Amino acid sequence: MSQEFAAGLPSVRQVQNVIRDKASVEVKLITGDVISGRVLWQDPQCICVETDDQRKHQIWKHAIGFLKYS
Repeated sequence: MSQEFAAGLPSVRQVQNVIRDKASVEVKLITGDVISGRVLWQDPQCICVETDDQRKHQIWKHAIGFLKYS
């Protein structure tokens, strides 16, 4: 099942801006876990966050409670 990338949505555009600016983010998951780093990429289902120790975390968007950035 393929899902089209909705690049026109404000939330998608904002994450693209965060990626472009290499801004630091804090991702709070619905489990309560927090992952801090920078977003490397996004697709319709996931984002990839690289932490300061250079570990990459592929996070399903439906598992995200919120994304905090400045």
